[in-house]
Amino acid sequence: MTLNTNVSQAAHIKEEDLRGYVIHATKEVFSTMVMMDVADSFPLAEPVTHFHCSITGMVGLAGTYTGILSIHCPKPFAMKITSNMLGMEVDEVGEDVNDALGEIANMLGGYVKQILSKGGLDISLSIPTVISGEEYTINAMTDSDCVIIPFTFEDARFLVGLKLSKEG
Repeated sequence: MTLNTNVSQAAHIKEEDLRGYVIHATKEVFSTMVMMDVADSFPLAEPVTHFHCSITGMVGLAGTYTGILSIHCPKPFAMKITSNMLGMEVDEVGEDVNDALGEIANMLGGYVKQILSKGGLDISLSIPTVISGEEYTINAMTDSDCVIIPFTFEDARFLVGLKLSKEG
């Protein structure tokens, strides 16, 4: 699970630097928007592609670089995130939870866009996509060109993944 060599060379960025940016962005977004001080627990012991009772928020990047920024949370933690963002108790997965996870993915994608791009002008972000289910698999997480960072908050664990590529 490493950064694509073409991305690293083109952006003049090392994998550990990009990983540091993603960690910083995640901590910043969670601290300011969710009122949670999360901790990274890099490296990920083994690849995770199969999710159980989880929610995944994703945003696509297109332009000079292409890829996907994703956040993967267990449903109870996604409801806690949403409760903190909205300032009210959320006790079921629904539109509010989907919107919250999509917005977090969007904010993290925007941060990555600014790091990789000249003022963000040569990369576009997609509308966030959110999926959830009792069991699902995300195959993009198995690719070698994916950086996945585990985070923890209290007894909850979640993942932020960044898959990037650059043609040429």
